This record gives sequence, structure tokens and C-alpha cells, in this order.
Amino acid sequence: MIEINTDVEAIIKEAILSFVATVNEDGTPSLSPKASLTVRNGVLYFADIASPRTIRNLRRNPAVEINVVDIFQRRGYRFKGRALVLPPGNSEYLMIADWVRATNGLEYPVDHVAKIEITLITPLLSPAHVFADPPRSQDEIRKTYYRKYGVKHIEE
Repeated sequence: MIEINTDVEAIIKEAILSFVATVNEDGTPSLSPKASLTVRNGVLYFADIASPRTIRNLRRNPAVEINVVDIFQRRGYRFKGRALVLPPGNSEYLMIADWVRATNGLEYPVDHVAKIEITLITPLLSPAHVFADPPRSQDEIRKTYYRKYGVKHIEE
């Protein structure tokens, strides 16, 4: 089993939005945004809140790739693997559904939960990390992109 380290988990939590790629019946790619990607007990999951095509695709072909990038840090991770669609009532389904509803509200439907068996995790780095000479610190990169997007960072 591929281990999800604390940095991977932190990026998922901070980035909030991820993108899940599946394969349509005709072999074309299908990309779906997800704000429900989470790690629980070292396992990667996302909820089906409004993703009937994603679930249909995964039931037919469990191959999946997920990208998550923190836009301010300009880095993230790519996950490749296979998805198992968990039905309502399953204990893992209930754990994720409870989290989604606690986070977003009871009105959020959770039709299914996808559990990802990760086969590969690779880092995603923007050119801001790769080509800067001299290299910039993570803090410099973050501040640059806060300015670029007009975001005022609030210290917690």
C-alpha cells in the first residue's frame, strides 16, 4: 500500500478543490471537480455529491487519476489508482458522508463514496518551483500568488 504522508494530507486539506479523471464508455477522458477529497486513516476518498457520470465510469472502469494543487503554494500531487464505489450503509461510506454533512450541511446528498486504492503518488510542481534562479522559498512563492490573485492572507 502506498503511504499518504503528512504533506500530501496537508495539501489536500488546504487546496480544497481537486480534479478526478475517469474514462467514459467511448474511451474519452472525463474530468470532474471535487471538493470532497479527503484522507481518513491513511486512505483517500471522495464523495459522490453530484457526480453520476464519475460513478458510472468508475463502476465500468475503476481506473482513476486525481490531481490536487494548492494554487498559492503552486504545488500539489497526482494520484493514480483504482476506485471502489462504496454503497450507502457501508461503514466507510458513513464516515465520509458524516464528514461531508458536518462540513457543508445536512442538505448535501452523498449518494456514494469512492475509496481510492493508490498505485502511484507523484508531486506536481509549477515552473515557479522548477525554473526560478535563484530558487524561491515556499513563503516567497505563496506571497507572490496571494498578490497575483488579490488575496489577503489571514493568519490563524
